[in-house]
Amino acid sequence: MTQLKINKNYLLLKNWWETIDLTNYEKSFFNREIISFNQQLFRLKEKKIRIGAYGKSGVGKSFVLNSLLKKDIFKTDIINGTTREIQAEEWKIKNQRLNSIELLDSPGFDFCDIQFPDKFYSCINHSDIILFIVSGDLNRNELKEISSFIKDGKKVIVTLNKIDLFNKTELKEIIESIKLKLPKDFNIPIIINDKNNLINYMKKIITQHGEIFLTLNSLQSADKLFLKIKEQRLKRRQKLAQSTIGKFSTIKASTVALNPFIFFDIAGSFAIDTALISELSKIYGLNLKGESTRKIFKNISINNLFLGATQVGVNTSFNLARKIILLTAPFTNGLSLLPYGPIAIIQAAIAVYSTKILGKLAAKEIFKRSKASFIEPYIMIQNLNFNEPEIFKHINIYLTKRTLNNNFVSFLP
Repeated sequence: MTQLKINKNYLLLKNWWETIDLTNYEKSFFNREIISFNQQLFRLKEKKIRIGAYGKSGVGKSFVLNSLLKKDIFKTDIINGTTREIQAEEWKIKNQRLNSIELLDSPGFDFCDIQFPDKFYSCINHSDIILFIVSGDLNRNELKEISSFIKDGKKVIVTLNKIDLFNKTELKEIIESIKLKLPKDFNIPIIINDKNNLINYMKKIITQHGEIFLTLNSLQSADKLFLKIKEQRLKRRQKLAQSTIGKFSTIKASTVALNPFIFFDIAGSFAIDTALISELSKIYGLNLKGESTRKIFKNISINNLFLGATQVGVNTSFNLARKIILLTAPFTNGLSLLPYGPIAIIQAAIAVYSTKILGKLAAKEIFKRSKASFIEPYIMIQNLNFNEPEIFKHINIYLTKRTLNNNFVSFLP
């Protein structure tokens, strides 16, 4: 059953990715992110979970990984900073549904003599499970790094190493202190690297939840890439939408100011507004037909009373005044025509303002509708069911943070 689910999610992600039509500019701009996602997608297909060891220099990351392997594969030394590059090794466990388990060793995050520290962090951050190694109580920098992983939706396991430096009382006090510093109501395990304690825990969690961790990380990787692509596209569309709204504002201002006939003025304004909504829908990738366009305009006008009053009531009043001015001109030797110009200018200004309001509201409405036109990785994550939600609290953190920070309203015109 689990095997079927992992295959199903791989096919869903693969099909989703194939529907993303990237421009050459986007392929170049997001090259590193695309490579990382494709690597993760490949690992999902091959059922290859990745476990990354992370921590400050000198905590014994390489030693912990060697204790899992029960071999001295990763280089260790009494001098801090022995590991300068990301190193990988396969960990073979019997009776696993996963095909492969990859262990990653990394330089200490506080080690200064390494190039491209962001590259190392990114590599570890693409791990399905993160072993955060500590050799004592958490300091401020370590807590900051753990918080960053949690906010990014990662599964973190705090591993306490070098326990031979402490007696039983000190060890108990350290564990209690770490618990107090970690986020409240958040199930971050603290595992002591003693004898087979860590090995047994990791074997159990990989056997029971390895496939779902791999699937979740793949979906998150897709979602993060999707959000970056979406943000970049919205920024470019924002400029085009603003230009389009400005163009239609100018057209409507000219039409309203120069047309003395009320009926044609109002009808023309509606026609221009409908055309504006249609153009905005094309910009945001939602090609609306006439009836849908008119429905959006009607909903916006009803929900925004000022906009509705401006479009109909105010313009009607000004048009009546202009018509009276024109009719009385022969009887006043043209003196009544003097206010005609200022009235026309005021109408033009109102037309520009109301069109800009309409354009912004329409863009927001169209954007909301366009989001529901296809399945996002975010929806796939929401649709996953967890038998043990306590194990997967980090997903709720990710989903909550995503909802708060990625509504994209600021990128609309």
